[in-house]
Amino acid sequence: MVEWTDFERATIQDIFSKMDYEVVGPAALSRCLIVYPWTQRYFGSFGNLYNAAAITGNPNVAAHGKVVLHGLDRALKNMDNIKATYAELSVLHSEKLHVDPDNFKVMLQGLN
Repeated sequence: MVEWTDFERATIQDIFSKMDYEVVGPAALSRCLIVYPWTQRYFGSFGNLYNAAAITGNPNVAAHGKVVLHGLDRALKNMDNIKATYAELSVLHSEKLHVDPDNFKVMLQGLN
């Protein structure tokens, strides 16, 4: 378990308070799918993901990017127990959707 200092908590919350989720979420997921094309296999129902223009213009990618980024709000509200906060979501992604856990690191890199 991570123990956050007051400065770390304030810094993380400050960063997220300034973020435009409606722009950053779709952009981050789009970058993830473009730079790491193997991640596209999890989004077969999203339609055309054949090139960068198709991915960035795909409304399903944009919508899910927003969902993912808004999902991080749960972590911000539960910084002392992130593992338990995401336990159910973790099971869904690993056992039902069979998502490689390393892809979550890839997505977070896309926020940079």
